[in-house]
Amino acid sequence: MNLFAQLQHEFTQRHIGPDAQETREMLDTIGIDSIDELINKTVPTAIRLPKPLNLPAAVSEAEYLRQIKNVSLGNKVSKTYIGQGYYDTHTPSVILRNIFENPGWYTQYTPYQAEIAQGRLESLLNFQTVVSDLTALPIANASLLDEATAAAEAMAMFFHMLNKGDKLERPKLFIDNEMFPQTKDVVVTRATPLGIEIVFGDYKAAEIDGTYFGALIQYPNDKGSVEDYRSFIEKVHTAGAYVGMATDLLALTLLTPPGELGADAAFGVAQRFGVPLGFGGPHAAFFSCKDEFKRNIPGRIIGISVDSNGNRALRMALQTREQHIKREKATSNICTAQALLANMAAMYAVFHGPEGLKNIALRVHALAQTLANALTDGGQTLVSTSFFDTVVIKANNVEAIREKALANNINFRYFPEGLIGISIDETTNFEDLADIINTVNLVEGAVGYNVDEEHLLNDIPADLVRTSTYLTHSVFNSHHSETQMMRYIKFLENKDLSLNTSMISLGSCTMKLNAATEMMPLSWAHWSKIHPFTPVDQAKGYMQIVKELEIYLSEITGFDACSLQPNSGASGEYAGLLAIKGYHESRGDHDRNVILIPISAHGTNPASAVMVGYKVVVVKALENGNIDVADMKAKAEQYAANLAGVMITYPSTYGIYEESVKDIIDIIHTNGGQVYMDGANMNAQVGLTAPGYIGADVCHLNLHKTFAIPHGGGGPGMGPICVKSHLQPYLPGHVFGHDTSNNNNWQHGVSASPYGSASILLISYAYIRLLGPDGCKKATEYAILNANYMKARLQNDYPILYSGSNGTCAHEFIVDLRPFKKTAEIEAEDIAKRLQDYGFHAPTMSFPVAGTIMIEPTESEDKSELDRFCEALLAIREEIKAIENGEADKKENPLKHAPHTQAVVISSDWNRPYSRETAAFPLHYVMSNKFWPSIGRVNNTVGDRNLICTCEPTEAYMQEA
Repeated sequence: MNLFAQLQHEFTQRHIGPDAQETREMLDTIGIDSIDELINKTVPTAIRLPKPLNLPAAVSEAEYLRQIKNVSLGNKVSKTYIGQGYYDTHTPSVILRNIFENPGWYTQYTPYQAEIAQGRLESLLNFQTVVSDLTALPIANASLLDEATAAAEAMAMFFHMLNKGDKLERPKLFIDNEMFPQTKDVVVTRATPLGIEIVFGDYKAAEIDGTYFGALIQYPNDKGSVEDYRSFIEKVHTAGAYVGMATDLLALTLLTPPGELGADAAFGVAQRFGVPLGFGGPHAAFFSCKDEFKRNIPGRIIGISVDSNGNRALRMALQTREQHIKREKATSNICTAQALLANMAAMYAVFHGPEGLKNIALRVHALAQTLANALTDGGQTLVSTSFFDTVVIKANNVEAIREKALANNINFRYFPEGLIGISIDETTNFEDLADIINTVNLVEGAVGYNVDEEHLLNDIPADLVRTSTYLTHSVFNSHHSETQMMRYIKFLENKDLSLNTSMISLGSCTMKLNAATEMMPLSWAHWSKIHPFTPVDQAKGYMQIVKELEIYLSEITGFDACSLQPNSGASGEYAGLLAIKGYHESRGDHDRNVILIPISAHGTNPASAVMVGYKVVVVKALENGNIDVADMKAKAEQYAANLAGVMITYPSTYGIYEESVKDIIDIIHTNGGQVYMDGANMNAQVGLTAPGYIGADVCHLNLHKTFAIPHGGGGPGMGPICVKSHLQPYLPGHVFGHDTSNNNNWQHGVSASPYGSASILLISYAYIRLLGPDGCKKATEYAILNANYMKARLQNDYPILYSGSNGTCAHEFIVDLRPFKKTAEIEAEDIAKRLQDYGFHAPTMSFPVAGTIMIEPTESEDKSELDRFCEALLAIREEIKAIENGEADKKENPLKHAPHTQAVVISSDWNRPYSRETAAFPLHYVMSNKFWPSIGRVNNTVGDRNLICTCEPTEAYMQEA
């Protein structure tokens, strides 16, 4: 390879862990001569792609950054006052540098292993406290996807509380006309399959009776008006129904909160708490509710419990209530939250504190009030005289104002009925205000105005001005200098294991490298400061990325069209099933409502199917892990008249390429169904095979897995769907007319913004451009090599479940730990916790088979890291043998007491039958790079019995100390 060719492929060499020498050693361990031989043994010939991927050639990192900078200049950074749930904001530099741009925060996994996740758990608890305090509702979750889907979750929660079984005694939901249009659109999408009847109207004139299960309202509303909903809420409650209120956290520092008005749930998005616009996301939605809903609230709740030493311990509360674990009994499917962005919003509140937040809100309101006065003085008519940050006018000359605004690089919101909306935000200054007044009043030259600070809250009704306190906890009143804030962020980061600590070998989760070059552009203003509803001709850079990424993903998957709108894997599943449903109904097949799902399928699949209104029929698996084709055929024929399709994961969740996959697809198509392929395991397909080539009709892609978007401690995620041409007309549309799927048959949206969490699409775009077609294929090959190498190293000491016909696995494999319960009373959890003492996050536990761990190393880990992990598991096996042989006690051993904290190991009370060195430094390499779990094993039972999901009073910390 010449010098210039080497430069072109430099990223591939940096992304893929093993070098040539390590590759040779790994192949020798497996007992195979070459990677080609390994792939030929592993991937069935019948599904191999006949030609290389048609993708652009790889570029160097330096060249990519130059190119993406030029593309970014196609986005016009205007002064944007569109609002509608999206506002420009100042991200404090200490948060930008130390969280948003820090792999110690953005490469973490969802905090299922609480002992090595106490940092982000505390930050998420802070987020829940912010939400609970500002909304005045006692239960809050650790974020949802966006405001529109949060509204849909409120609807679903109310619906399932009051409608049990198949009989819909209360089928109606009232939605006030003045909710954000994108929210109404997504709620319609989610309501239709459930048989919910939506009634739009003016809340003041609404007649609510016993046929309604709930109502949704906006506060402040779509026109910026601050409405007193007390009597309406009382009316809804009198009818036995519930009220959900969309709201704004910054506004709630000044306004009477939803809980005090009587609302049952509140939701919205925390974007304006320091999270960049990013053309629509990612942003953390929030959700809070009354205590009676705590067992039904969607998403994840962070709760307070104790550890094995009696110390305060945080963990994900009510874990058995996690919706995807419920499978077809789930009422929600939030498998992805927005943890990274929730942490940014929480830190924004910590940094500013209650007074700082209130002062920001007062400045915003003062500028809005001044603007309203200046516009009315200029002859404009206000739509509402009660507002927080948004002034809406009946303009005298809309087109003239629009023309002048564009000339002045200003974006307002233009309503269909001829109104103009102007939303003030944290970044608006006096010069901006003068430009707005000059533009709207169509005057030339300087304009004069006065800020009347003495009558600041006159434009909010007196009985809607907030009087209650909030954020009184010490954490929001202690870290206001940058030194304090920097140290607090680092203090929490040090408690968490992330990819900058060690490999995270979670099966089905693909925790690969999130390269710095892929991440860097997200902080650039030309990407971060673009409003999702900005005029498309001002977002040419984004539109280029969207168009090209859709082409790349369609090529990689073997499909004809792509939608980038779904902003999580679960959302992608849902959108893909909606496309199947739309296709069947367009052909008059309204009775096709049965979906076949193998028992081995990804856990979110059945929940998504139920949300679309499908009846789930489970298909058996054989002892070797393969789908039972005979059972699939029998059930497809049994339900042929009603068969909507099948959901399969490929390679299977058991880590094997099932050779019968084409037969399964033929069976479904023969019986009139469509084939949905879950893209969770796409990292074992890219460049070697493809869902469309195999014969599937639709698949979703987890961009936060295969395509390098980081997991962010439990979100962000992205779940685009790719489809064959016959399903293209049923891809998601958007209420503001973005042609998101290049189709003429407009559909409702599944996310609030046209392209979901658009800014992080840049990461996957970069991943493909930096690797090119050869690098993408090589990444897949090395994911398979690394998994088979680890399997070869472990299989003599641990039973390995399931292999392909030639004895190999795909990109992941399952280790069976169940025998040790009989021989040593050791369970999977004991091994998972003991791995923390060796400096590792546990693999995926008890999924898809109880009592097992599923290991997926990815292509990014080098041989030395794979060896360290294998050595840890082999050392643990020796510890188990000591128990089996009677050399170690079944109760008093390192596994049962794991993990061991620093405090426990140095305690003078050490009285265990094994040494401190065995507890803390079980292998030599651990001593040179020790990661200490910050707490002992969490007691989940205590936390579930006493749910506490906000910061405790300061006295609790004093008592602990």
